Amino acid sequence: MSTSSITKPRKIKGKIEIDIQKCKGCELCTAACKEDSIKLSKEINNLGYRYAVFFNEENCTGCENCALICPDGVIKVYRTNGKKKELIAKISDVKSSMTINVDGSDNVSTNPK
Repeated sequence: MSTSSITKPRKIKGKIEIDIQKCKGCELCTAACKEDSIKLSKEINNLGYRYAVFFNEENCTGCENCALICPDGVIKVYRTNGKKKELIAKISDVKSSMTINVDGSDNVSTNPK
């Protein structure tokens, strides 16, 4: 008798949107994504960079790591719980250092390039 692992469907799922024309392909978001839902495109954008794309949608949890690490603020994160979809992270026009506190976690500092 063999046993197989049964995975339950996630109640909370995430979805991200990436502004591919502003992405510089730094790959920080791909490294920050614990679910391997982001990779670099083989195509290039108008700036001449390979840009990040959201490809493994079933694994995304909407954890916000990609949006928090993005130095150019080109990623929006949505989280769905059942049928409800809500924007939970959008960071844009980063001009100086900032400190972010997310849900009581440790502060995250970022410096724009």
